[in-house]
Amino acid sequence: MSSRQQRQRAASRAPRTNAPPRAPEPTGLAARPNSARIAVYTGLAVLGAAVGVAGTLVQAALFPGGLILALVASAGLFYGGRVLTGTQLGALAPAVGWFVVVVLLLGGRSEGDYVFGDEIGLALFMLGSMAVAVMCATMARLPDPANDSRPPGA
Repeated sequence: MSSRQQRQRAASRAPRTNAPPRAPEPTGLAARPNSARIAVYTGLAVLGAAVGVAGTLVQAALFPGGLILALVASAGLFYGGRVLTGTQLGALAPAVGWFVVVVLLLGGRSEGDYVFGDEIGLALFMLGSMAVAVMCATMARLPDPANDSRPPGA
């Protein structure tokens, strides 16, 4: 049997439809909302709020060690969210939760009490955490060890 006959035979077995070709599935922000992904982002925002409250209290109480601990915790959460989801929004969701809580705690109370202790600790905590959030959100694509063609250790 010649190759021409084989192609004709294969073409005759394929189902024929009048349907138009399918468009590729949209990705990114154009994709359909996924309830599991929304739950993950919401959980990351809540964790960001918790880290914001804990970091605020720790950095004010145990300066300078508490400041370092608060910065490491926020950096770990932002980077962990990025790695967990594989998207920039994974780093931004906890950063939004963190930012909202810290701004609310900046306002203080009507009696004049403030959560933050000294100004230098507050400035370093806010600027450091925001810088880490921006770095995690804008970093290049994460390395994929499964598709790495280089030999180990190279």
